[in-house]
Amino acid sequence: MTRIAYLDCFSGVSGDMLLGGLLDAGLSADALRGELAKLHIGGYEVRSERVLRAGLAATQAVVTVAEPQPERALPDILSIIERSSVPKEDREKGASVFRRLAAAEAKAHGVSVEEVRLHDVGAVDAVVDVMGTVAGLRLLGVAELFASALPAGGGEAKGPHGSLPVPAPATLELLAQAKAPLAPGNDLASELVTPTGAAIVTTLARFERPAMTVEGVGYGAGARDIEGWPPAAGGEDGPAPGPGLPHRAGGGGGEAQGLARSPARACASSTSPR
Repeated sequence: MTRIAYLDCFSGVSGDMLLGGLLDAGLSADALRGELAKLHIGGYEVRSERVLRAGLAATQAVVTVAEPQPERALPDILSIIERSSVPKEDREKGASVFRRLAAAEAKAHGVSVEEVRLHDVGAVDAVVDVMGTVAGLRLLGVAELFASALPAGGGEAKGPHGSLPVPAPATLELLAQAKAPLAPGNDLASELVTPTGAAIVTTLARFERPAMTVEGVGYGAGARDIEGWPPAAGGEDGPAPGPGLPHRAGGGGGEAQGLARSPARACASSTSPR
């Protein structure tokens, strides 16, 4: 059977929440660190922490930078990915995410893709989020990724040049290019969809809710904790129903095939800048 995953992004999506959701869904932290070591960049540590957000248990992927990191442009990031020893498919997916992100940032700031500086997006934590998510999906055996509509959020977010409206210009550009659906009715004055999260989801996922047999659920939390608001990047994972397997659209059906917990349920309530 084909294993698929559905991201229920009721609370938004960011890079660290996606990675936390994969860890909560059963991805081994040691296996993740082993894959990230193949990028041959240092000066950081990544760990998994259990946290509570609005009473909901979730996993937070925490990246601690121990050494100064350079400000990286797109060519620098693509060079890191190309020189790495991660599988070719991971290199291609990761490069696609960063190219899409850089194009959106370039358009938002009125510069060329080669000129754009990715600031936080080019920092080591964003590389960890993107390449860790790509590797994590592979390690969990997820062949196809699906996602729900994304909440727009509201208010302002602080950027390297000052305050920006939410969704941030680069985020909005990414969503527009992908024709991603935005969910109405969320008046929370906070950034719920970050540029990195938007780049990952619009590159790797399809905005549909598939028929599936649910095998596991995971929740990923970001660094911020918004009072009274559930945090999580969550999702459901399991096989797509085959011939003769009873199912109902959008939520699984039949018997669960085991507990292979994958990123599933939500996609974050409290987001960090990633």
